Amino acid sequence: MAAKIGVSQMVLIVLGVLMFLLVWVFFIVYYKFLKRRSDRVRDPESGASKEETPLKGEVGVARRFKWEEIERMTSGFSSAVIGEGGFSTVYLARFPDESLGAVKVHRNSERLHRAFKEELEIVLRVSHTNIARFIGYCDEREEGVLVFEYVPNGSLHDHLHSNPNPLTWNQRTSIAYDLARALQHLHENQNPYIVHGDVTSNNILLDHRFKPKLCDFGSAKMGFSSAVTNRSVMMGSPGYVDPHYVRTGLMSKKSDVYSFGVIVLELLMGREAYEDERMIASVAAPMIEDSAKAVAMKDERLGGQFDSEEVVAMGSLAAMCVGEQPSLRPSMGDVLRFMEEKVPLAKAGKVAGE
Repeated sequence: MAAKIGVSQMVLIVLGVLMFLLVWVFFIVYYKFLKRRSDRVRDPESGASKEETPLKGEVGVARRFKWEEIERMTSGFSSAVIGEGGFSTVYLARFPDESLGAVKVHRNSERLHRAFKEELEIVLRVSHTNIARFIGYCDEREEGVLVFEYVPNGSLHDHLHSNPNPLTWNQRTSIAYDLARALQHLHENQNPYIVHGDVTSNNILLDHRFKPKLCDFGSAKMGFSSAVTNRSVMMGSPGYVDPHYVRTGLMSKKSDVYSFGVIVLELLMGREAYEDERMIASVAAPMIEDSAKAVAMKDERLGGQFDSEEVVAMGSLAAMCVGEQPSLRPSMGDVLRFMEEKVPLAKAGKVAGE
């Protein structure tokens, strides 16, 4: 009798285990089904459903586009090229609702795909009025794709060096102030901090109100990783690159400050950052701290429409920023405080409510 009871108990145990396994398998299959259903989201532009796995950054969720969507938005990559670098091309994109965007396509290689991932990690963290708004990405292929808002008024470089209608003095100081705000946000409001690494007039876009939008984070680094010496791959653009970085391979927040100082010189003088094989910073630095020389060096296209004291102040600010010793350069917070005191109309150019 004891043996029969033992067999019965064994049968019940086996049945129980089988039932448990069946229930477990059922729930796994059901969970995967529900997850797949939940991953099918509505496209906010077209209303059509699509599968995507959105990435969540510190400032929100970025859309994950399908490659086919990117092709449609760029007409098979035959739309206008609105930007081009050594490792990427930026195409004009048109969303289903007819609004415009900018699609940055990284070149196809394993190393550049890593660079795409690094840039994606950074743009996911950043949100600021004066930084080009990140919309989404596509990582289905080795050619990583980043999608940004379209900024309609071209680059600061175009307006300073190609446009026959010169920017006014107030527009120039306002652009400098807002750019300083963007860089302060990267340097002081991010944890870890972010060094942009390629602040140039080509990487500053202007919207319809001539408000600047800093773009292109392909050279950006976070925290102490920005200070790692890498002499084999130098980043930045001629005329804007911090000479200390060129000598040592060490990048820091003060490298961005140097580049900002070059931008201020461009705004002040209307000259290219690098022309005739000479850097504007090396040419202007010895003179711009002299009040009379600073006024004399101003962009002739301004005519008489400028404030002499503000011109002197902006020259002095540029001199501090492009100083040889990084430790003696101001922080971007210092730059903002200086401009608020010496060039108050620059701050007055802020968008109401910011």
